[in-house]
Order: sequence, then structure tokens, then C-alpha cells
Amino acid sequence: MKAEVNMKAFEEAGNELTEKYMIPGTSIAIAQDGEAVYHKGFGFRDVEEALPITPDTVFGIASITKSFSCVAIMQLQEAGKLGVHDPVIKYLPEFKIKDEEALNKITIHHFMTHSSGLPPMSSLMYAMKRSMDNDPSVPNYPGLEIDQDGHGPIDTYGELMQYIANQEFELLGTPGTQFSYSNDAYALLGAIVEQVSGQSYEQYVYDHILAPCGMENSFFTIGEYGDYDNITTCYAEDASDGTKRIISAPIWWDAPSMRAAGFLKSTAKDLLKYAEIFRNAGIVNGNRILSAESVKEMTKPHIQVQPGRYYGYGLMITPDYFGTKLVEHGGALKAISSQLSILPEKGVTGVVLTNLAGVPAARLMQLALNAYEGREVGASHISFKEYEISQVLLEQYQGEYQSNEGMKVALEFREGKPVLSSQNSDIPISFVDERTFVAHVNDSIEIAEILVDESGQPYGISYHFRQFPKAGSKQPV
Repeated sequence: MKAEVNMKAFEEAGNELTEKYMIPGTSIAIAQDGEAVYHKGFGFRDVEEALPITPDTVFGIASITKSFSCVAIMQLQEAGKLGVHDPVIKYLPEFKIKDEEALNKITIHHFMTHSSGLPPMSSLMYAMKRSMDNDPSVPNYPGLEIDQDGHGPIDTYGELMQYIANQEFELLGTPGTQFSYSNDAYALLGAIVEQVSGQSYEQYVYDHILAPCGMENSFFTIGEYGDYDNITTCYAEDASDGTKRIISAPIWWDAPSMRAAGFLKSTAKDLLKYAEIFRNAGIVNGNRILSAESVKEMTKPHIQVQPGRYYGYGLMITPDYFGTKLVEHGGALKAISSQLSILPEKGVTGVVLTNLAGVPAARLMQLALNAYEGREVGASHISFKEYEISQVLLEQYQGEYQSNEGMKVALEFREGKPVLSSQNSDIPISFVDERTFVAHVNDSIEIAEILVDESGQPYGISYHFRQFPKAGSKQPV
């Protein structure tokens, strides 16, 4: 009864959050020890037709796909076809960067942990260019500042590797030392899967992960669903007339050369089956998908992302989440904000899927897990003490920071208070030490760090899991 009361409290809080962010439809599900125990659909999969959301409603999952790519790599390692510490060029000799010495040191492990040193690039947008060119809702995508005509479509792995080879950049650091989220690295994991398995990346995932897990409604393209119609409509935010409203934006973005980085579609029911890999030491429905040792490697904290938070293989790891281990990953793309969370020591798995970009799916998952576990719905596992940062440091830090992925932020201070500007909005921030600050974004907390060189001069910000160079910095990208 206690859990039931708490879930009612979550539904009140969840309803407030979905209304606040005008989310057309949200699917939230929780399983305990592999058995689905809760599902709630807020809103609709199709607002105009008032079609309900069920556990079988299809949504995009975006970057949750990355863990599937790592499962594939680990399976191929178990089969003796590759090793995660092998150099990438052993399998992709076409992969080139200007720094040939560093090139030889970049391993599959570095790709899987976003620690290759590759900076954020514009390639994802060019990989999606064909679908974006046909989509009138492109201007409604939040935070996109890329010259759409700056490059032709990147349709193949070969074209992606050629694009990277042509870029002028210095690595962010020696391979293995710097974390910065890289869709390019994950796209090329798909190329490695193809090279080693002899199958297309998509077919490999279907045959070796989706089918044995019993994920019947998970595909990479909408066309593969045939006459299955329990699929969400895509939505976007429109404020062109000065008033925020949500509009139907039915074109799904695709990127054949980047599917391994974030283009799988799935359902709450299917993702709870998939999550069993990480809850149940690699076994789903009696089928061994991965060895227990491979699961352990995937959920190991390989490199720090933020204080108290790490990256494994395709998964974020928080060793102390209310006293237990949290394994998770989110996703964001047009009409997608998603979250998959696993508490393996508690036997709990959960998923949140929505049909709108830029909304707090992770926070909804936190609220649901809080309620399910009997905590205050709004509880947080982290707390910070504000640090009084000096005006001198603030003046050094202020300025514009931009990544080549098209994301831009600005750090400034007004009336002596630091403010982060992003996506045409001001985000209140609080410093917790000389270089670390907390940003309060979309009812969630993001931890960011000012990056400084050997002389203490700021050259970038680590924010939203990426390194943003400071405008005018000596650090090229």
C-alpha cells in the first residue's frame, strides 16, 4: 500500500512537470526483479486524435542506443573477434586524424568511454541532413546553431571518416585522459561491428540483442514497423509568434552513418526487457546476451564525467545513489527525451520515454524512483554548499563558449551573480569551488567545470558532458 500511495504522489508531481514543459506524451515504467510493476502514460501519443500511451507505444530512444552498441562490441570480444583495448585503426584503417602518433593510441575502449580526445564536431547534423532538409520544423529544434549548407550529407561510415580526417583540430588530451561526449566515436563503433561481424550494424543488433531479448517492437527506422500503429507522433516547440506552443512535427530524423550513436526506436515494455541484461548479469528470458564479466565491465566507472558520476561502456555510473549503484543513460534528439535507469543491487529498472525534445525525462525518472523506493518525491541524492567565488575569477571565466556540434553557452555575471546563458534562456548557477559550478536546468541539476591550462587560464567549460572551448581560446577545435 505504501508504494501505491507514493506512486500517487509521483503522479501528482509528474503531472505538474509534464504540464510545465508542455510534454504531449510520456511513458513511464518500472520493473522489480524483471517483472513489470508500474506503468503510467501522461498525455497522448497523438494529441489531435487523443490516442493513449501504453507500454507498447513506440518512441525514439536517441542515445540510449549507445549501450546497445557497447553490448554488440562486448559480444564480439567474447567471440574472440576483437579486443576493446585494440587500436581502432586495426579494424578501421580509413580512420585518420592529423596527429598520427595519437591516432595509433586510440582504442575501442576510448571510443566506448568518450575518452579518445575527439572534440565535438558538426558531423551528426550533416549525417541527418537528408531528413532535416525535408523537415520544416528544423528551426524549432532547441540550441541548434549549425550552418546546414556548410557540408553535404554524410551518408556512410567512409564519408564520416573522411569528414573527420579533413577537420583541423587538436585532441582534447592524450587518449584516455579527457572525457567529452562523442557521437562520432559511437557512430564508428557501428562501423567496427560491421567490419568484424560481416553483418550490417542494424542487422547485428536485431539478431544478437533485440531478438534474443524478445524486443518485438524495436527497430531503427519507422518504415520497419509496417502496419503497427501504436507509434507516437513527433512534436516540437514553436515560439515563432512570441507565444510558446507545441506543434506536430511528424518527420523522424535519421542518419544511416550514425545509427549506432542514437537512432533506435523502442517501447517501455521492450526497454525493461533490455534492462535485464544489466540487472540480471547478462541473462534475459533465459537467454545469455552477455557474460557476467562483460556486464561488469560495461557498468564499471571507467572515467569521471562529473564529481561522483562516471562513464562505463555506453552507460553512466553513479556509485552512490542514495546508498546504491545507479546505472543509466539518457537520450535527446528531435521529438525525443528519454531515460533508462537500473539499480542492479535493488533489482529495480525503469524507463521514461517522451515525444518532445529538451524536457526533463531524467528528472521524471528520479521522481518515479523516489516514490517507488519510499522517499520524498522531490528528494535529491546530491547536495552542495555554495562557494563565494572572487570577482577576479568571475571576470576571467566570463565569455562565450561554443562547441562545433552547434551548442553555445555564455558565462557572465550580473549584479555580482554568475549566470549561464544557453538556448536563449538564463540559467542560475552556483559555484561550489573555484572551478566547479552547479546549473539548475529544467528542474534538474547539471554539474559543470571551468577548464584551465597549466598557467591557470580558462580555455573551456565541461558542460552537458561536452568540452566547450572558450571563444578566442588558444585551444583549437
